Amino acid sequence: MKKSVLTRYRVMAYVTGVLLVLLTLGVIAKYGLQVDGAAKFTTAIGIAHGWLYVIYLVFAFDLGSKAKWPVTKQLWVLLAGTIPTAAFFVERKVSRELEATVADAAPAVAEA
Repeated sequence: MKKSVLTRYRVMAYVTGVLLVLLTLGVIAKYGLQVDGAAKFTTAIGIAHGWLYVIYLVFAFDLGSKAKWPVTKQLWVLLAGTIPTAAFFVERKVSRELEATVADAAPAVAEA
């Protein structure tokens, strides 16, 4: 597996996680605190999160299929983008697990 597969998953996990946290804060501001302007913020962040979550799903599925994960693990990683802050923890666990695999697959550098 190439390092780029893991890198693009990590980027999208962070982007999705940050947008989901912002969306959660926006919903709290909109419904809990009745903050002016929170409705527009929540709409904009919700749309961005929705579209970028689809990209996250594609990258996470690609990573899982190349890492040959079981279906249950694959589903947990895919759902991590829907639970606030879960994407950060799952990304860290997945990265630690796969970094050794990616490092072993890297081509050896010839010494002079």
